[in-house]
Amino acid sequence: MEQRIEFTGVSKVYVSQGVEQRALDDISFSIDEGEFVIILGQSGAGKSTLLNLLGGMDQVTAGEIQVGGVALHKLNENGLAAYRAKQVGFIFQFYNLIPTLTAFENISLIKEIVKDSIPVAEILEAVGLGAHMNKFPPQLSGGEQQRVSIARALSKNPALILGDEPTGALDSMTGIQILTLLKTMCRERQKTVIIVTHNSALAECADKVIRLSNGRIKEIICNDTPKEMDEISW
Repeated sequence: MEQRIEFTGVSKVYVSQGVEQRALDDISFSIDEGEFVIILGQSGAGKSTLLNLLGGMDQVTAGEIQVGGVALHKLNENGLAAYRAKQVGFIFQFYNLIPTLTAFENISLIKEIVKDSIPVAEILEAVGLGAHMNKFPPQLSGGEQQRVSIARALSKNPALILGDEPTGALDSMTGIQILTLLKTMCRERQKTVIIVTHNSALAECADKVIRLSNGRIKEIICNDTPKEMDEISW
């Protein structure tokens, strides 16, 4: 099934002490299967809220979200949990690895959630860490830990890879390596990769850029010839 994403008139409102905060305000866009997408915006623009809705971690206040024909806005908590487990791989800024487990063991936990996961050794080789599978997180560099995090997300064999500032804690060289890896996975494994960031330099590398401001879409840019990660000024 084609994993096309459609947001139609989506709004998200939070209420705190009787005061409404409109995190997203009537946004609509589409993303095709296999696209590498950057969502840009300053702090408070609504980027993380958008990612949480797409990842099934939150529910809309109004509007519709379709992913591969699945109506996320109609799913209950159990339905959203099943969607997250089977369809979505999350990559966070801070790696969320268990320090007392090896890289291999951290990824092996996915087998308890997804039956048809990619073999751990195979996915570690794919991210260039085959020789480090028996190392513990404290024995790995920041970039290597992030690659374990990416391998864990990919091992689920999900349709969507969602990254929330996945290079925010890395130096520029390591950040380029990580984003190059994600783009390669997007191209070679036909995954849809969506990355939230405030770094506008990354826009030139994306197939599509969605720029948010104050919970609304400011512009959508489609790049016919996106640059490679090492071609941009970080």
